Amino acid sequence: MDRTKSWLGADYNAYVDNSNEQPDSGTVLETILVVDDDSKMLQSVKDLLECYGYHCLTASNGQQALQQLNSNPTIDLLILDLNMPDVDGHDILKQISHSDTAPDVIVVSGEASFDRATQVLRHGVHDYLRKPYLPEDLIHAIERVSTKRRMERKVHAMHQRLLNSEQRHRFIVNNSPDIIYMLDSNGCFSFVNERIKSLLGYEPEELVGCHFSKLIHKDDREKAEHSFSERRTGARASHNIEFRLLHKNADNNHRYFESHSITIELSAMGVYAESEQPRKGFIGTYGVIRDISERKRAEELVNFQLYHDLLTKLPNRALFRDRLKQAIAHAKRNQSQLAVMYLDMDRFKIINDSLGHLVGDQLLQTVAVKLRSCLRDSDTLARVGGDEFNLLLPNINSEQDATIIATKILREIEKPMVLEGIEVFISFSIGIAVYPQDGETIDSLIKHADTAMYHVKEHGKKNFEFYDASMKTKHTRHLSLESGLRKALDQDELRVEYQPQVDIDSGNVTGVEALIRWEHPENGLIPPSEFIPLTEETGLITDMGRWLLDSACATIKHWAAQGLPEVTLAVNVSARELMQSDFTDYVINTLKHHNLPGHMLELEITENVLMRDMEQSVHKLKKLAAYGIRIAVDDFGTGYSSLSYLQNLPLNTLKIDRSFIADIGSGNDSNTIIYAIVAMAKGLDLNLVAEGVENEDQLKFLKKIGCPTVQGYLTGHPSPSDEVWSTFSKAAI
Repeated sequence: MDRTKSWLGADYNAYVDNSNEQPDSGTVLETILVVDDDSKMLQSVKDLLECYGYHCLTASNGQQALQQLNSNPTIDLLILDLNMPDVDGHDILKQISHSDTAPDVIVVSGEASFDRATQVLRHGVHDYLRKPYLPEDLIHAIERVSTKRRMERKVHAMHQRLLNSEQRHRFIVNNSPDIIYMLDSNGCFSFVNERIKSLLGYEPEELVGCHFSKLIHKDDREKAEHSFSERRTGARASHNIEFRLLHKNADNNHRYFESHSITIELSAMGVYAESEQPRKGFIGTYGVIRDISERKRAEELVNFQLYHDLLTKLPNRALFRDRLKQAIAHAKRNQSQLAVMYLDMDRFKIINDSLGHLVGDQLLQTVAVKLRSCLRDSDTLARVGGDEFNLLLPNINSEQDATIIATKILREIEKPMVLEGIEVFISFSIGIAVYPQDGETIDSLIKHADTAMYHVKEHGKKNFEFYDASMKTKHTRHLSLESGLRKALDQDELRVEYQPQVDIDSGNVTGVEALIRWEHPENGLIPPSEFIPLTEETGLITDMGRWLLDSACATIKHWAAQGLPEVTLAVNVSARELMQSDFTDYVINTLKHHNLPGHMLELEITENVLMRDMEQSVHKLKKLAAYGIRIAVDDFGTGYSSLSYLQNLPLNTLKIDRSFIADIGSGNDSNTIIYAIVAMAKGLDLNLVAEGVENEDQLKFLKKIGCPTVQGYLTGHPSPSDEVWSTFSKAAI
């Protein structure tokens, strides 16, 4: 018995070792049912089996055996005697042959015929022992059943693991965020997962057998064909390419495929199999398609932002220079011409300051659309500054082509635009440089177009001019002055001179006008007519105006401390200064700082400045007037045609423009205009000052018609503060 057990264990361990599987933790045969009508044989077999550790049940006839089988599902093996009264072994075999849970059967019988054994084995009997048999034969037969069951269990477990693995794999593949596919050797789909449906609208079955080119955008097919045709092996077998795929419901018109397609990144590997020859045969390709649409859109957005102006969607300076570089290279190869235009919007700063930045942005967007409508498809329009644009016209035949475009732009831009219910009028100053005569490099062409544009600005704006070498000297001086202006305040190059305003009857000085002067360290005294417009363009007028007010107030305070008579200080105010949100507070705080009363300051503002934003002007000037500050209208008679504003503003003084004074005695209508202004001032109870009085005839006329105050070279030149009173005494009437 021990020897037999030892052999069984060795065989089991060998099997386990050969199968590379761990041994089962439980007994393979839990319960054995022994059926025999011989009670001695029945007990003998039971004792034998229990000696080997088996759990054993017994039945002395067929009826008991069937009852045991029906009531005990744990019976794994049936040792069955065939010859029994009533229900014999054959009857039992017939009944259990239809059951899915029937135990294995070992038949023991005294019948030795081959036919009988064959008949029994056909019922699925595992083994057949002829009585009498050796105990070892029975044990070996049982061990064979045990081995069979163990093998079946392992096969079942392996099958279940394979089934589970396949289910997991199918779940992972079909629920992957990527498209997983296989192509055959002809490039046709042999498998594609269900992700294809949500991304491209196809059922997987629709694509099986279809060539991969069916999904690929026509512009990317050549790249894809090349990639899939490379049947590389080893470390070089992997491909990484990007292309666009077409959605099933996309419009067949290729112009619209971009908006309906999905950009993907493909990683594919060729699949090879061993053939009979030494070389390998190509089977197909498998790979993963990943949706990178969001990444591509983000890249396109970043790229767009790098090379475009986000407000107008036009190319920016960097993209313009790149295209100009290409255009110059093309023109050089083909010995052709191109033109570069520098466009600057006239009066944009005034519109932006008075109507607000929101309207200013809308204006720029509208202007960009208008400008594009005037151009050819090959032209490049770029926004390079706040209100500045560059325009590239490649492949022109002559300057006449550029003239046509520039004229078209000026005519289109002069049409009124309605923004936020407000009708806005603008114009452009345009400078043009032509390759190669005006420059052969990017910088020279842009610079010379810029020079020509400034020349237009200085000669009335709202026009275009081609670059000429004679402009260079003047433009260089313009740039030099602009650079110098930015340093003038910090380097103490500015000073104030004062021109007296004299009472025409008494000859007494009643006021002084503070006038700013610039003493350039290299160019000497710069005329105000040259640098004042520059301060307007650059925005320095605000800082310069505040410096002038503070310096003049300090001088007036100093004069008062010296015991000199009290005079009114007149200071000019620009549009940009008046539009500053803190203008009124700054003026009042400056007077307080120098301990001066409000009535000693008179702010001179031109009619055009007042009319740019009448509502805001009235509000600010009334606040100043409430503090006692006087308000004067400078250059009266040359500006706005309607005089209704005179009744709305807290005015104190009208200043007759010097152009009317210069024409006194010339025989034209100036005298009549002066009569009207004098009468108007008296009717409105306003003070009146005549500017530009330079000779006795002008003075006599003004005295005759009742103009109370004069200002000009006849009564006093602008002088530094330390010279002004001696000058006044000499020029007194």
